[in-house]
Amino acid sequence: MVVVSRTVVFAFLSLIVVVATAGCSQEKKAETPEPSRPVKTVRVAAAEVGRMLSYSGSVKARYDVSMAFRIGGKIVERKVDIGQHVGVGDLLARIDKADYELAVSKAEADLDSASRQVDTYAVNQRRAQALFDQKVVSKSELDQRNLAYDQAVAARKAAVTAVDQAKNQLSYTDLFSTAAGIVTQVSSEQGQVISAGAPVVTISLDGEKEVVIAVPETDIGQFKVGKIVKATFWALHDLTLEGKVREVAGSANAQSRTFNVRVSLPQDDSILLGMTATIEAKGEDARPGFDLPLSALAKVDGQTVVWVVDPSSREVTMRPVKVGAFSASGLYVLDGVREGDLVVAAGTQFMAKGMKVAVLEDNNQTSAKNGG
Repeated sequence: MVVVSRTVVFAFLSLIVVVATAGCSQEKKAETPEPSRPVKTVRVAAAEVGRMLSYSGSVKARYDVSMAFRIGGKIVERKVDIGQHVGVGDLLARIDKADYELAVSKAEADLDSASRQVDTYAVNQRRAQALFDQKVVSKSELDQRNLAYDQAVAARKAAVTAVDQAKNQLSYTDLFSTAAGIVTQVSSEQGQVISAGAPVVTISLDGEKEVVIAVPETDIGQFKVGKIVKATFWALHDLTLEGKVREVAGSANAQSRTFNVRVSLPQDDSILLGMTATIEAKGEDARPGFDLPLSALAKVDGQTVVWVVDPSSREVTMRPVKVGAFSASGLYVLDGVREGDLVVAAGTQFMAKGMKVAVLEDNNQTSAKNGG
């Protein structure tokens, strides 16, 4: 009979306990699930009609008026500066009156002389008529006296017209504003000799304002007169207005090769001339595919792929996609995703097939819309 010592038995039992404990620990470790990786996602949204067009421009008055003298001369005074508001009848500038005052004096002297001539020929006419009645002078001599009188009357009428014209010319030496508005440009200075019609100041009239944008030839077909657009302003973050396309240039600018488009704005006193504005309009032609951010796309074995989150299991699946042209925020995906798909938008390099993910609550899940 073999007698086993208590020491050996105790050691054997201890070994069994250690092995069992280690096995339980490994089993518990194997049963612990791997934590889900938090990810940001983008949801593929329903298709929209058209794409959004956005162009920046500046606010201008609908009407700009160049004010000019109707006569030539030397500018002796300019009363306004750029940025100054003027009203109807305000004096803008003045040219030297000396020559025009002399012209009025001469015209008035000529009129006085012509009037005296009329009086003289009137006396001669009456005398000739009396002598003709007495059969002292012939009919031809009477006709000559009548003709001389008529010519004197015509000369006096011309002299009256010359006086009026000279006075008009004198009045034109003062340049007055014909409308209310803001001086936006000064083209002539004091001391400068100008000709008739040369611009002195430009006034942007009060009232209607509009935004002028430059549109390239690729998009000019999207802007038609009467099209409704959205206007926002760099300096007025909370202001959004509905504008309307009023005018589309018929030809491109020779230098920039763009077309000027003028957008009418509703009346708003907070909008000032020269402010920077952005005009947004929906295009009529839809771009193919869904607009996804670049961060949602990955390269695996030479293929462009996205990782799509299964909404029930929260596992990701790799899906090859076909991409098209660049968009404003990324690329257009032409094939491989469907409306409603939840696509991982960042951290694609850490994804693996079957990996569980946790969609971040504050993700805001920006929609990737079809058609830009």
